[in-house]
Amino acid sequence: MFSLYNKRLSQLRKRMMDTQTDLLVIGPSSHMVWLTGLSPHGDERPVMLMVSQDHAGFLMPALNLDSSREQTDIEFYAWSDSDGPNDALSRLLNDIGGLKADISVVIDEAMRADFALLVLDRIKVKNRNYTIDTIGYLRAIKDANEYEILKENAVINDGAMQAAFAALKVGVAEIEIAAIVKQYYKDHGAITEFISVCFGENAAFPHHQTGDQKLKQNDSVLIDIGGRYKGYPSDMTRVAVFGDGSEKFKQVHEIVENAVVAALNVAKPGVKASDVDFAARKVIIDAGYGDYFLHRTGHGLGIDLHELPNIAANSDVVLQEGHVFSIEPGIYLAGEFGIRLEEIVILREAGPEILSDLKRDIF
Repeated sequence: MFSLYNKRLSQLRKRMMDTQTDLLVIGPSSHMVWLTGLSPHGDERPVMLMVSQDHAGFLMPALNLDSSREQTDIEFYAWSDSDGPNDALSRLLNDIGGLKADISVVIDEAMRADFALLVLDRIKVKNRNYTIDTIGYLRAIKDANEYEILKENAVINDGAMQAAFAALKVGVAEIEIAAIVKQYYKDHGAITEFISVCFGENAAFPHHQTGDQKLKQNDSVLIDIGGRYKGYPSDMTRVAVFGDGSEKFKQVHEIVENAVVAALNVAKPGVKASDVDFAARKVIIDAGYGDYFLHRTGHGLGIDLHELPNIAANSDVVLQEGHVFSIEPGIYLAGEFGIRLEEIVILREAGPEILSDLKRDIF
């Protein structure tokens, strides 16, 4: 695996050159996992990775040395609890070129504030940015191995969703359906990332917390679930009616389905993410439900459940081949029901490939 991470480090350095970034500093986060495969225990002990064009090094607590060394060949600047991190940090900053005047630095936005200030207080910064244009930019474009994992996981999620809907019966509670999903993940080598089971009017809350509500005949059912497999999450939402759906429900479901299709048709390399959002939103606005579409059309997905690219009205990101993101328009009618249909896609040259094999029709 060292070859994969060395390749990513080379890609990062090229991107740093393109963005005129002198120094990148990341903490124990998903950025570190992507770049090195390393995920040191995150506590109050400062741990971070610094990268420049000429050098890379970890500020590493001595407690993490042995376990971390098995996963990376990047140089460690170790420090013990008795000595503290200051001397090791000074040596790392000196070797990495961080003590030069007026450098351009990228700081991991997920890093603890005290870790970040430990660095920023010691260097003379010309420009300071977050990771969106460097490691975030690179992570958004998935390679073939990442695609294979995401596809495998989407198929597992399909099965979990089918198991959830198959278990519906009058009187069953949302939390009981969630337990079935959780067990399905466990049985298929995944762990639960999140589970949202929404009966009836609960689906009108986009982020409903699964609870004790019991299913009644003719209730709508919205299920939004994801499991983590080989380090990557899945994510999908499906909606149905347990029994007979009202004409209004069927009409709204068709509107949301048309919004999904509109977004899929627009999503191509070279198109702005905001144009994908607009395509879905226009369908819902034209149908008279614009005020009830309460969120962006989608989010990127990779090691993190939510990452770049952001599929939103204010996003100027130009979509590229290899981008993985959700398309999930929704309409939420308080006191009645909510409908959201969600697909995760990977962008190919000709357009989006849906990772799920499960239809969006009402079950």
